Amino acid sequence: MKRLNWIAVILVLLCGGAYYAYRQFGPNLMPVSAAPEIPVTTVKRGDVTFHVNAEGELQGGATEMLIVPMTGSGTTAITYLRQNGELVKKGDQVVKLDTTEQDFKLREAEADLAEAEQQVIQAKAESDARIEEIRYALLQAQADLKIAELEAKRNEILPRLTARQNELAVDAARDRLTKLESDLENRRKTAITGVAIQETAQARAKVRADTARKNIASMTLVAKTSGYVALQSNDEGNFRWGMYLPPYQVGDQARPGKGVAQIPDMTSWEGSARIGELDRGHLAEGQAAEVEVVAMPGRKFAGQVKAIGGTTGPPWERRFECRIGLQQPDLGMRPGMSARFRIVTGTARQALWVPSQALFEADGRKFVYVRTPTGFVPQDVKLERRSESQVVITGVREGLQVALANPTDLAKKRNQKSSALQALPQ
Repeated sequence: MKRLNWIAVILVLLCGGAYYAYRQFGPNLMPVSAAPEIPVTTVKRGDVTFHVNAEGELQGGATEMLIVPMTGSGTTAITYLRQNGELVKKGDQVVKLDTTEQDFKLREAEADLAEAEQQVIQAKAESDARIEEIRYALLQAQADLKIAELEAKRNEILPRLTARQNELAVDAARDRLTKLESDLENRRKTAITGVAIQETAQARAKVRADTARKNIASMTLVAKTSGYVALQSNDEGNFRWGMYLPPYQVGDQARPGKGVAQIPDMTSWEGSARIGELDRGHLAEGQAAEVEVVAMPGRKFAGQVKAIGGTTGPPWERRFECRIGLQQPDLGMRPGMSARFRIVTGTARQALWVPSQALFEADGRKFVYVRTPTGFVPQDVKLERRSESQVVITGVREGLQVALANPTDLAKKRNQKSSALQALPQ
């Protein structure tokens, strides 16, 4: 019994020592386990849909742009401006421009017009007076001719000298009448010409006054449709290319022909996105799109590519504008809301595909790591088309298992971890 007791004590001590050694030194003495299992996927065959994702903002379709009128002057100050996003109705005033210069031109033209009107009245009065004077002289000459002719009828009973005097008096009266008749016609033409000159000056002044009134009226920009005001960026004199430009505000100067604000059509919404040049060849008008409005989480709207703009930007960041029309807009949408667009660019029918991370490239080769009984073996494939999450390939069979991570890199990391653990002090 004593011997068995000693054996039991020794066994207890050995177990306790082993447990203590395991707790103190076990993690450092154990061999490094194998690397975690390499994730794999299966080469599948099916329809692959390709997308182009982009970000942009909403704006109304058939946008009404409020443009600074061509008044013939330079920049014009903004004296009144609606707030960005403010709701306006048809006929409401949105923008008012400084009319000081046009007011001065109007007053000047009205003064010239009033003076021209008086000149016309004076010219007509003077013309009428001259014509009446000639008419009176003409009537006098006709009377003198009549009297001279009556006197000449007595020539048969008068001395020859007196008769001759009467004949000369008739000729003189006739010549004077003929001259007055000719002078009357000339003076009538001269009077008409003088009046016409004054009327031309009057018409010129009236045109200037009407133009100034029209310019003044055009410098108050009103909404032709109901909608929300979207102020435009003010780039007057700013050369901060590629940087944020603030919208117009009261007191800013605007050039003729410059758009200050726009009012989108609330019944026809569209989105505007700036997309990289590399995706331009994949996009075309009429392609279906899916729109997510950031301010409306959880909702998706169907859309369609309406137009593709020209490519702009520096060589290292060339982009083009893509406009996407929304088929069923929501009343809660507002201009300038941020949105995400997912445009369907095509579908590959019954194609072999794997996730994008299963395709590897090195030294101009494209390959996948195929799982075999002895490990993963690289196999060259041909890339047909790539999407953000899938690649269509040829050169492998459907159903093969391929690695989603590079086995060589995982092996290197495992060896580095093993070396690091072995280097720890015991």
